[in-house]
Amino acid sequence: MENFIITMTYLLLGVILKRLPRFPENTGNVLSMFVIYVSLPALVLLKIPELEFSSELLVPALMPWGMLLITSLAILILARFFNWSRSITGSLLLLVPLGNTSFLGIPMVNAFFGEQAISYAVIYDQLGSFLALATYGTVVIAVYGGGDDKPSWQDVARKIVTFPPFISLFLAVALQSMTYPPVVMTILKSLSGTLVPVVMIAVGFQLTIRISREALGPLGFGLTLKLVAAPLIALATCRFFGLEGEAVRVSIFEAGMPPMVSAGALAILAGLSPALTAALVGLGIILSFVTLPTLFYLL
Repeated sequence: MENFIITMTYLLLGVILKRLPRFPENTGNVLSMFVIYVSLPALVLLKIPELEFSSELLVPALMPWGMLLITSLAILILARFFNWSRSITGSLLLLVPLGNTSFLGIPMVNAFFGEQAISYAVIYDQLGSFLALATYGTVVIAVYGGGDDKPSWQDVARKIVTFPPFISLFLAVALQSMTYPPVVMTILKSLSGTLVPVVMIAVGFQLTIRISREALGPLGFGLTLKLVAAPLIALATCRFFGLEGEAVRVSIFEAGMPPMVSAGALAILAGLSPALTAALVGLGIILSFVTLPTLFYLL
């Protein structure tokens, strides 16, 4: 509970800083870039070598893809039933399957499970959510977005292999058998320690909620599917197959994360129902501070 209160404090600090005129509008973006290029790579390099590779790592690596398949099919069925516009359907297809498993997920896993569980969250995010954003997300934008420029598969591949945390993931795996010098360990620990405060302040700084009347229905279905149905399906599936352990619990917890901020930014840039997209991201983060503790106590 103490870690959860600390995480919430960072979030509220970001909300407060946003209202101070001394901080420019792009402060949240700058903080997010710092996390992507510094904090998260340092955390990956520090935590991944501590993992003992075994079959239990298949759960955090594969579960995000299973959740993506289930939720995207559900959205397509709902879109056909309610006759939603292509813009609304595209927004939901991008925001509901892709969770905020890095910027919010890692701090929340740290708060509820402890620092030792962060490695599983990194696997879930890098081999699941991030790859899905770069591949599946690109396809959704190409099919439903209003822009004329359609990314090629070469562009997608280049984004994947040049993403700093993803580079760090493969470097960490390559260095699995090596021991870092003490000075390197000190640097990695100090830099990775900035992730939780910086990322939560960035989330708080960027937190916005704009709800239009036409977006209320899709918003309700989208958040219910993302925050309630998806993690419950993950929980039921794991119990049905008798899957247990911390890696499984962390994976189920990550399946209940709210919509991804980066996916929301891409959806808005692609013209996919900006009002609905902003509401999914903003309200999803707020509601997750109720749904995630509830989910944790179910595990």
